[in-house]
Amino acid sequence: MKKVLIGAVVVFVILEVLDIIIHSIILGSVYATMQDVWRPDMMQKMWVMHIVKIVVAFMFAFIFSKGYEGKGLMEGVRYGFYIGLMLSMGFAFGSYASFRIPHQLALQWFIFAMFEYIIAGVGVALVFGKKK
Repeated sequence: MKKVLIGAVVVFVILEVLDIIIHSIILGSVYATMQDVWRPDMMQKMWVMHIVKIVVAFMFAFIFSKGYEGKGLMEGVRYGFYIGLMLSMGFAFGSYASFRIPHQLALQWFIFAMFEYIIAGVGVALVFGKKK
């Protein structure tokens, strides 16, 4: 359980840092042009996103631990790809189908989230290490 908790912290930090880079720096100017899409009080509700990220980080590490084979970094890349595909596809393109956002933004969300989850997979694989 110790590795799961350490892995969850690593994944949480990775997701937080990458989200700041992606959503504030890279996509910030895109978001600024779409004020009519967002909640007026969205920034006051960002704490919800942090709670979601804590749960996702724990579950990400926990599920990894259940299938852990000790094959090293590529195991983390593969795991991050699978989880990223499962979570990102529904979020990005489900949002596109539900809200007035450009298709290109949905595609960017999908690609960036895939990148995030692959990096998170590498992070959790580093925590668990390679079996000898």
